[in-house]
Order: sequence, then C-alpha cells, then structure tokens
Amino acid sequence: MAQEFSFDIVSKIDRQEVDNALNQAAKEIHQRYDFKGTGASIAWSGQDLIVMSANSEDRVKAVLDVLQTKLVKRGVSLKAIEAGEPRQSGKEVRIDARLKEGISSELAKKIAKLIRDEGPKGVRAQIQGDELRVASKSRDDLQTVIALVKGRDLEAALQFANYR
Repeated sequence: MAQEFSFDIVSKIDRQEVDNALNQAAKEIHQRYDFKGTGASIAWSGQDLIVMSANSEDRVKAVLDVLQTKLVKRGVSLKAIEAGEPRQSGKEVRIDARLKEGISSELAKKIAKLIRDEGPKGVRAQIQGDELRVASKSRDDLQTVIALVKGRDLEAALQFANYR
C-alpha cells in the first residue's frame, strides 16, 4: 500500500512579533524629532485592531510607514495587515489596521482550483475550515504545488505547515 503525504496551507500571524513591532514603532514615534508635537500615537485597540493617530494625514501615514517597516524587519508579511484609509476623528486623523488571519473561503477555493488546474495529476486539495489540506502519493508533487502557490501573488500571507 502506497503511503500518502500531505501538508496544510495556512495563514497565521505570530502575534508576539506583531506586538514587538508595534512596541518598537511606538518607541520610535515617541523619540523621533519629526513626530514631536504632532500627537502621533500607535496602540492596540482590542484583540486584532491597531489604531494610529496624529494631527495630520501625512503624519498618520508616516506612523503607518514606521509600523510597516518594523513588521518587515520582524518577518511579518504586510499582507497580514489590512490598513484602512485615513479618517478625521475630531481634531486628529486616524488609521485603523486590522490583522488578517485564516484563509477566506473564496481564497481557499481559488487556491484549490489553481492546484487542480495547474498542479500535478493525483494531487488533492481539501478545504478544512480556514486552512487547506493538500495530499498526494508523491512528495515531489507536493513540492511542485508549494512552488506553484508561492509563485502566485495571492492576497494573504500563506505558510505551509504539517508537511508529512
């Protein structure tokens, strides 16, 4: 009987790395000269929402840029953060950034269709909640599928887990 190999395609965020990046960004914003007197701040608001504020739109965009720089340095994909548009809130301008975790059902269907259409024959993709299980009798076919999915620019930060 032939052995079956599989792996999972997931979209998870290392919350500790995001928290560290946020703390580093807050420290830099507090210390930088160009942010003095602008009321610039960045903080968590709930479980997966980051709120940035300043007294002008260009300053709040600079705060977002500092956060994105810190996230990249810590190895967190920018696809895992969905930043909204700057909006006026009283005397300050705010940007809300939400963490995106898990694969949406339409993205999972899109990836499964990609694997079916362009992947090697005999590879099966099965949607399991907010992740995708890919199975085959050949490890080489699974490596080909990983390369295929990595080669596409999909709208989520994907990781490949439980390779067995």
